[in-house]
Amino acid sequence: MRNRDENKELMIREKAIAMIVNEGFDGLSMQKLAKEVNISASTIYIYFKNREDLLNKLYMGVQEKFEKDALTGFSPEMSFADGLWLQWKNRLKNINQHPVAYQFYEQFRNSPLINHEDIKPATFRKAMNDFFSNAIKRGEIKDLSPELYWAIAYGPFYTLVRFHLSNANMAGTAFSLTEKKLKKALELVLAALAA
Repeated sequence: MRNRDENKELMIREKAIAMIVNEGFDGLSMQKLAKEVNISASTIYIYFKNREDLLNKLYMGVQEKFEKDALTGFSPEMSFADGLWLQWKNRLKNINQHPVAYQFYEQFRNSPLINHEDIKPATFRKAMNDFFSNAIKRGEIKDLSPELYWAIAYGPFYTLVRFHLSNANMAGTAFSLTEKKLKKALELVLAALAA
């Protein structure tokens, strides 16, 4: 068996993610990927068992990086306003640094092609749930169902991110997400959730 080369694996991952974002999952074949990376198709199988394994590992890698970045400097004990602001900033920083990976993540997050049983985001999920619960206990936000909370706390953020990534708002006018716009959206979200 040939030795694994971390740089080669990274190139395979990056090209596969870009191909999937641009052409969809059906547009990805091991032959096309090998050609893009300038390797033989058999080399891909040193790193991945098959196409499903490749997709799952790509998804898990993107998710792990996103969650790690989102939790940078974050504590579930933070005040709600400070914690939510940090979450938004961390998430936006990750998305701006890795826009293609984010598009891949969004494209396949709810896909039946992903083996969700292999994905264990326990640390991230626990931190987010504790943050939400602590804010309710401290009387900082209304006692809402988790679904309503997530929709209100993160829905506006992700809508602005979509506008930002497409460089246009709903009317087709040029749009860029600035810190000023993000802070204004946060103010409105905090007001909507305030106890």
